[in-house]
Amino acid sequence: MSTSLAGPSGERAHARNTLRASAATWFIIAAFGQFFFAYYILVHFGGSVLEADWEAMSRRLIVGIVDGDAFGNFNLLLHLALAFLITVAGPLQFIPQIRQAFPVFHRWTGRIYLTVAVVISLGALYLTWGRGMAGLIPEIGISINAVLIIVFAGLALRAALVRRFDAHHRWALRLFIAASGVWFFRVGYGFWMIATGGAMPGVGRMLDGPVDYFLVFGCYGAPLVILEVYQYARDKGGPTLRYAAAGLVFAGAGITATGVVGAAMMFWLPRLAS
Repeated sequence: MSTSLAGPSGERAHARNTLRASAATWFIIAAFGQFFFAYYILVHFGGSVLEADWEAMSRRLIVGIVDGDAFGNFNLLLHLALAFLITVAGPLQFIPQIRQAFPVFHRWTGRIYLTVAVVISLGALYLTWGRGMAGLIPEIGISINAVLIIVFAGLALRAALVRRFDAHHRWALRLFIAASGVWFFRVGYGFWMIATGGAMPGVGRMLDGPVDYFLVFGCYGAPLVILEVYQYARDKGGPTLRYAAAGLVFAGAGITATGVVGAAMMFWLPRLAS
């Protein structure tokens, strides 16, 4: 009989490996979903810009291109372009093989990622409050997300500059989750669509339904809570806590996978096929 699980040390190792497997499972699903989202941004919005088809581009936005608002329109186009860049660059920061084999690439893409995260968050604050993109509650939720991104980016950079790489990695993970809020937002709707068989109760056209209100905060709040549980269990937890955290992350991976499928069906594939 194998002794790999015999005794406390074997159980701790198994719990640690299970927790790692849960994180890897979620990350693979999320990376695939984010790369697909980036492809959608490039083809749909990029194609609309190349064809100067502003009506088609604006159709999926609460407030799209506005006649006479040159500064606002520029910020919107910049926001979309940077959204593509940050969605592609984010997952690349956390692939160990890339970090180890291409450290210079990792450092430079990390610097670009931090800069873009801050710029896109400032742009989001302008678009939210300068253009009145939604009601007060969604605007507050979006603004908190933007502020968190800026704070996490600053703390990740500070930790890297003083060569506290463990702290840098933890803050970079928080930044990645917060910066993925827009993606999580769509994934949340995708999950809700599949879970309700397409009925989607509680969703309003102007983000004014109870589900909308939950998602504008939960799209980054819930993943951040799961991340904190995962990091605490990984760093300080015993086998029981690590198994529980792994179960939570595996559940998150299942919800994410379902949401990616639903978001593709509802948001991305129809536009790519048209």
